[in-house]
Amino acid sequence: MIIATIQPTKLATVRTALAQIGVDSLTVCDAQGYARQRGQTARFRGNEYRVDLLRKLTLEIGVEEDQLERVIETIRSAARTGREGQIGDGKIFVMPMAMTCDIGVPAATEPESSLN
Repeated sequence: MIIATIQPTKLATVRTALAQIGVDSLTVCDAQGYARQRGQTARFRGNEYRVDLLRKLTLEIGVEEDQLERVIETIRSAARTGREGQIGDGKIFVMPMAMTCDIGVPAATEPESSLN
């Protein structure tokens, strides 16, 4: 299971890149947070406001182990801003997936057979 947090402006680019390598299902969630950015200061009608939590998107993608490195590299290259990337471009987390359960089917399946 890959959980990637990206800039909202990069969603279309990342989805297109993933589709090109055969990843056709993912979940997209709105998220807010900060890391090294520590938020930012915004001005509205002459007043200055501190925005501590920045808007991001979280992608949840179930992939088989043999696809893992390719999917990670695809996300990294598509979500990066500029040539070298910037602080705030996002993070990728990889977690083991023990089992998947389709809500419409009564039996649980092993991860390898459920992603095909």
